[in-house]
Parts: sequence; structure tokens; C-alpha cells
Amino acid sequence: MHVQTKRDYDLFVIGAGSGGVRASRMAARYGATVAVAEERYLGGTCVNVGCVPKKLFVYGSHFSEDFEDAAAYGWRSARPEFDWPTLRDNKTREIERLNGIYADLLNEAGVEILLGSARLIDRHTVRVGARTITAQHILIATGGWPHVPSFPGNEHVITSNEAFYLPQFPQRLVVVGGGYIAVEFAGIFHGLGAATTLLYRGELFLRGFDDGVRQFVAEQLRAKELDVRFNADVERVELNADGSRRVWLADGQYMDADQVLYATGRKPNVAQLGLEAAGVTLSAEGAIAVDDRYRTNIPNILAIGDVTDRVQLTPVAIAEGMIVAGNLFNGSDRGLDYEDIPTAVFCQPNIGTVGLTEAAARARFPKLTVYESSFRPMKHTLSGRNERSFMKLLVDAATDRVVGVHMVGADAGEIIQGLAVALKVGATKAQFDATIGIHPTAAEEFVTMREASR
Repeated sequence: MHVQTKRDYDLFVIGAGSGGVRASRMAARYGATVAVAEERYLGGTCVNVGCVPKKLFVYGSHFSEDFEDAAAYGWRSARPEFDWPTLRDNKTREIERLNGIYADLLNEAGVEILLGSARLIDRHTVRVGARTITAQHILIATGGWPHVPSFPGNEHVITSNEAFYLPQFPQRLVVVGGGYIAVEFAGIFHGLGAATTLLYRGELFLRGFDDGVRQFVAEQLRAKELDVRFNADVERVELNADGSRRVWLADGQYMDADQVLYATGRKPNVAQLGLEAAGVTLSAEGAIAVDDRYRTNIPNILAIGDVTDRVQLTPVAIAEGMIVAGNLFNGSDRGLDYEDIPTAVFCQPNIGTVGLTEAAARARFPKLTVYESSFRPMKHTLSGRNERSFMKLLVDAATDRVVGVHMVGADAGEIIQGLAVALKVGATKAQFDATIGIHPTAAEEFVTMREASR
């Protein structure tokens, strides 16, 4: 007769980011005994050095335009001066408040919090500091970490992690990268008053987004006098005598800056986890390989979120955490539908998108109808600002189903969230057309586009 070994916990979670915290709380709610280990900060990347502080910085940086625009609406006053320590430190206080909320949520759920690095000893055993712990199931939710490539002088650059805590505001900043993090930070520091240059080695940034969106954003950033340079490959970074940095490009050009921010991608945070000791295998890209139920090749060891390098979005990690808890402790057996996941990029103006890009839609649907609209937002008819908005609908002509919605403009993320529901339930273009718009808003454009662009 087989007797199951009694272990310390039903579930041990490594990493108290958004996904790990949600999995821990839900598992405890289902009656499991749960502990979670965290070596840095409760809330993970999103709360501490990701979406939350970044969005606060975006709000702060946009005031520079708001002050200018206010004049056309009758507001007369001297333009306020920007104080970096105030924004930086107010942001930090808010993050610390959120850290406390995460601790309270875990404590209220009955989850034990262990502060320290966790390392797998075998498939059921973890060591945290001097303590050795056993668990029936182990969930790895350690997220990702900024990646800086190897090149001469890479010790003189910072990543997004450090950008949130800079002692002094950089009057001159070079941002290197072509993903959404690079584009967002370039807009943030440009809006806060830094002379900002964005360098990307490729032809056009934001790979993976709709090509029309990518081109439109590039035009808008340049219209705001942000120095955007494509096909710009950094060769080396040198430290000048005055403490500034000199960035040398492969074509022999150089530029000086107070800081160089590298936003060249993030890699799964798997170092020092002891995966080899437990026999857990990685994908070719260095992520933890999992099946559609988030199980690794060792079935009682699971992984969710950015460490699996599937979809690097906080709400996705949270959804995966809920599914894992339900599958393990509430009798369910399901995965996550990764189709039509909405997302936003908080560049300025914002990007909001859900569904397929035009290139992907053309590959899937032989008959595709494209609706596009570009216009000056109503706010800027008085302000005179040359910022424009862009909207795009992709429709499968065979079924009339809307398969992609894209927007560049103010509050794009807020608008696309609602339209994501429509895509998820298979709404048709006729149903969009039958919907009455809210006037006057930018959002009404999505239900009033009648003439196809192509």
C-alpha cells in the first residue's frame, strides 16, 4: 500500500509578482497550505519597476504638453518648473504602499511569506536561506529581467530598473532599443524635458505591432521633436572625464549623454533557481518549458508568467496563476486562450490594440477589408498642436467578423479594452455599424467608419 509523504505545504510558490501572488491567494482560498518566497519586492516587476511606476511617469511627463495646450483655453500663467525628486519620490511612496497591500493580501489569505532566494533541491524540496521546505507542488513565477547585450562599455549603461530611481535627472538621454519599453521611456524623458534620442538598429521599431501603427507612431514622435534614429547600431559606450557617456555608432558617429538607457529586451529570470537539480528543462530561448496546463517536464513543478516567455503581460500572468490554482486545488482542468489579448503601449500618443495585425490577418483570411482613419483630435483644434490620432479596423470579408482593432491616440488603452470584449465574442462590422457612437469622442470613430481603405 502506497502512503503519500506528508509535506510542509501543498503549494510552494517562488516569486511574489502578480502571477505568483494570485496563484498563492487562490490556492489558499481553495484550502491548500501555501508559502511564497520573494527575494526582492512584493508585487514583482509590474508594481515595482514596470507598468505601475511607468504609467505614473507617463502621467507626469504629459503635463509639459498640457501646460502648453492650456493657453489656448484661456489659462494664463508662467509655466511651472519640473522637479525630478518630487516625481521620483512620490512614485516610490506609492510603490511602497502597494508592497504593503500585497503583503496584507497574502497574510489575509493565510499564505506564509518567506523573504529570500529560493532554490530547488529536488522536485519536492526548496531551500530558502537556512530553511529546507518540502511541497507537493512547486510553482515558479520569477518573471523576467532586463537584458543588456555584451559590448565594450556596457557597464556604463542603465536599464529600466535603474531609470525609476536616478539620483539626478539626465538633461541628455540616449535610449537604445525598439520594443515598447524603449519607446515609452523615450517619450517619458522627452516629456519631462530631457534632450532624448532613441536608437534602434532595425528599420522600424515596435516589431510585432501592426505596420500602420508602427509607422504612424514614428511620425508622431518625430513631430514632437523626439530624435528617433533607425538603422543605428551602437558599437561601444565610453565614460567621459566629466562623468557623461559617449555613445559610438557603427557608422562612426557619436553622441554624448548624461545617461544611456538600454531597453533591449528581457530574459526569463531562471538563474540560481536550481532547475538542474530538480531536472526541469528550458526551451531553446532559455525560458522554462511548460505544457498547456503550465506543467514543466517534472509534472509537480509548474511555471507561469514571463519566466515561460509566452505573453509578457501582467494580466496574462494573473490569469495563468488563477488557472493553475484551480487546476491543482479546485478540480478544474483548463488552459488559457491566448487569442485576442488586448494590450496598450504608453508612448505618447498611446497605442491600444487587440486582435490580428494587418499582415497576420492577410495571411489567415483571403478576403480582408481594411478601414482606416487619421484625424486631429478635437482638443487640438484649439491648442494647435499637430498631434494626430489613428484608428484601424480589420474585417474578414467572408464572415464580416472584425479580426483586428488598432488605435494610436489619447486614452487608446481605455478605448480598446471595451472593444476587446467585442472581438472576443466575434462581433461583426455590421454590429459595429449598428452601434450608436458617443459624441463627441474619438472612440465613436470605430463605429462610424463606412468607407474601406482597401
